[in-house]
Amino acid sequence: MANPGTPTFDQLRIFLAIVDTGSFAAAGRKLNRAVSVISYGIGNLEAQLGLTLFEREGTRKPRLTLAGRAVLAEARSVALGIDGLRAKVKGLLEGLEAEVDLAVDVMLPAERLAKTLRAFAAEFPTVQLRLHVEALGAVTAMVLDGTASIGLSGPLFVGVEEIESVSAGAVPLVPVAAPDHPLGRMARIAPGAGRDHIQLVLTDRSHFTEGRDFSVVSPKTWRLADLGAKHALLREGIGWGNMPLPMIEPDLVAGTLVRLDMPDHPGGIYRFAGIWRRDVPPGPAGAWLIDHFARAGLEDYLHAGLPDI
Repeated sequence: MANPGTPTFDQLRIFLAIVDTGSFAAAGRKLNRAVSVISYGIGNLEAQLGLTLFEREGTRKPRLTLAGRAVLAEARSVALGIDGLRAKVKGLLEGLEAEVDLAVDVMLPAERLAKTLRAFAAEFPTVQLRLHVEALGAVTAMVLDGTASIGLSGPLFVGVEEIESVSAGAVPLVPVAAPDHPLGRMARIAPGAGRDHIQLVLTDRSHFTEGRDFSVVSPKTWRLADLGAKHALLREGIGWGNMPLPMIEPDLVAGTLVRLDMPDHPGGIYRFAGIWRRDVPPGPAGAWLIDHFARAGLEDYLHAGLPDI
């Protein structure tokens, strides 16, 4: 059984140039080579592989043989891999990160996160991303311990000396419940009524805010580390709680949740910031992400009358 030789990358480039341009002469112009060099390169490639890649007889333009068509996909894959390797090395030489670890507060609207990361993928195709979605102080904790190089945090980073930050918008948090929940059926909610019912409370998985409560008014609490689970339990009427307005607006329209007009607990503004450790500033890709989140946050509309959380 014959064993094929190993083609060079230059031979594969010549092969792909002929396919893409349609002729040996055009491939020569594209690669700035003489036609004789192109013919020689393809001849050597065919000899290495033991295959005829182009039909040359009886046609003005070289046409791929069946074997040539079979080899084409693999040749493109190799070329793309080499191009990707060169781009990554070029980025590393210029200081571009090979990977960015990003921790994001779960309250950040999912649509904004998705749009930002889509733009990031287009801007930095060679940079890998690790995304962590966490609640409350866990984002700051991950940046402090180096698990994440940058974060999009809620307000709990404030006062942490090792952290640098830039404002990145905000989201309103509003109290809601299912329409058949006792609070949801009330036309007028008396001050203190929330204390008589289970409050669903988001907690984080870190020790950064261990033992601290935020916007908790009821002694009856169920504590969850997942915002999606909290959303589902609210819709089931198990309790009441604060939710980011963009996430539950479809529920308010559909009537699966109702906004509670609680005089002593109206909700509040949950502010975001891009954060990083002062002694480990972000590289070009990380800085781009923080800047993108900050510019997106300039468009946030904040509901008047709600205090900061």
